[in-house]
Amino acid sequence: MQLHEYICGGPLLEAAGITAQQVQQDAATWEKLGRQLALQLGFDHDSMDDVQRLRVYRYYLPVFFWVQQQLTQHKHKFQGKDTPPLVLGISAPQGCGKSTLVEQLEALFTWLGTAAAGVSIDDFYLTNAGQTALAAAQPDNRLLALRGNAGSHDLELGAAVLKQLKGLTGKGQTAAVPRYDKSAFQGRGDRADPSTWPVVTGPLELVFFEGWMSGFRPVGEAAAAAVEASLVEVDKQLAAYEAAWDSAVDAWLVIRIGDPQWVFGWRLQAEQRMRAAGKPGMTDEQIADFVSRYMPAYKAYLPGLYTAGPTTAKAGHTLIIEVDQSRSPVPQQPKPLPLQ
Repeated sequence: MQLHEYICGGPLLEAAGITAQQVQQDAATWEKLGRQLALQLGFDHDSMDDVQRLRVYRYYLPVFFWVQQQLTQHKHKFQGKDTPPLVLGISAPQGCGKSTLVEQLEALFTWLGTAAAGVSIDDFYLTNAGQTALAAAQPDNRLLALRGNAGSHDLELGAAVLKQLKGLTGKGQTAAVPRYDKSAFQGRGDRADPSTWPVVTGPLELVFFEGWMSGFRPVGEAAAAAVEASLVEVDKQLAAYEAAWDSAVDAWLVIRIGDPQWVFGWRLQAEQRMRAAGKPGMTDEQIADFVSRYMPAYKAYLPGLYTAGPTTAKAGHTLIIEVDQSRSPVPQQPKPLPLQ
C-alpha cells in the first residue's frame, strides 16, 4: 500500500478538513514531516510497527495539518504586522497522551521555522503556601486539599502570562513562562523559582495551551452537589476560568475518551514505569486516592464538553477527536459539534 493510500484510510482526515486529493498531491510533504516526527519520537521510520505508523500518519500529522490551517486563517485575519500568536487550547484527560502530542507538534512547527511555545494549566498552580491556605479554608473539602481542581490555580498569573505571550509580536520581546515543581514539599508541589522559568522570545506565532480541565463549563450548584458535595465549591471557582483563560484561546482541540476510569490505568502505568526506572513513585493505593480527586470533575463536566464543546469554542475552529484505551484514534470519530 502506498503511503497516501494508508493516510487516507485514517479516521481523522474528514474532521481535520483534509481531502484525499490534498493528501495525494502533498504526499512528499507528508513523508518529509513523517520522517521528522519519527526521528523526534525515536522511531525507525522505515521499520515502524503498526502502532508507530498509525501514531505518525493517522494521528499526529492530521492534527498538525489542522493546526497549520488554523494558523493560516489566523494570520489572514490580521493581514499585517503585529499579528498575535494563535493560541490553541487543548483539553484532554490526564494520561491520554496530550503532553506527548503537544511536545511533538511544538517540535515539528519549530523545526519548520514556526516560532511556537507550550504552556500548561499545571504551570499556574497556586504556590505551596497558597495551596496550604486554600486547604485550610476548606478543611472538609477533599477536592481542594491538594492541587488539581478548579480553585487551585492562580488565575491572575495565568491570564497575565497568556497576555504576555499574545503580545510577543516583535523581535527582541520576551516573556518568562512559569513552571511548577511537582516534587517539592514531598510531592505536594510548589511554583519553581522564577530564575528557572524558560524565556520565550518574539515574534511568536503559536501557543499550545493544554490542560486536563480546559474549557469545562460550570453545571450549577444542584448538578455539582448531585455528583459530590465537595464539587459545589469547585464549580463556583470554575466560573471564573472562562474570562480569565478560555477567552484567550483562538482554536480548540479536544481529545475525547470513552471512559474516565481509564485515567487510573494510565496513571498506574506511568508510576510503574517510574518505579521500574528507579525513580520515586506513588503506590497503587496513593494513585487510586490521587485520581479519585479528579473523578467528580470528569463525571460532571466531560458530558458537557463532549456535547457542547469548550466554553469559547467556535465552529470551524474546534477539532474533537476520540482515542481508545491504547491512546489511538477510534475508527468512528465524533461528528463536528454545531457550534455558533
